[in-house]
Amino acid sequence: MRSRYAAFVVQDAAYLLRTWHPETRPPGVDFDPSMRWVGLDILDTTEGSAFHSTGTVTFRAHYTDDGRPDSLHEKSRFVRHEGAWVYATAVFVD
Repeated sequence: MRSRYAAFVVQDAAYLLRTWHPETRPPGVDFDPSMRWVGLDILDTTEGSAFHSTGTVTFRAHYTDDGRPDSLHEKSRFVRHEGAWVYATAVFVD
C-alpha cells in the first residue's frame, strides 16, 4: 500500500498499473494536476502475510486540491497474483 501511495505522489502510472490486478486494472491512470498528496495513515490491516493469499489495508490518504486540504478514506483489497501482491478492489469508507 505504501508503495502505491508513493507512486501516486510521484505520478508513476507504470508502477500503479503493474501492481493492479489485471481483472480490475483500468487502461490508464489520470492524475489531477491540482491534487498534491501530503500524507498517508495506515489505520488497519487484515491478513496479507506470507501465509495468506488476500489481505486488506484501511487507510486515509491526505491531499490538497487547489490548496484545500482533504482526505481519501478507503479499504483496499489486495490479492496474490502470479506470486506478487496486487491491488484488486476498494471500498470508500467515508
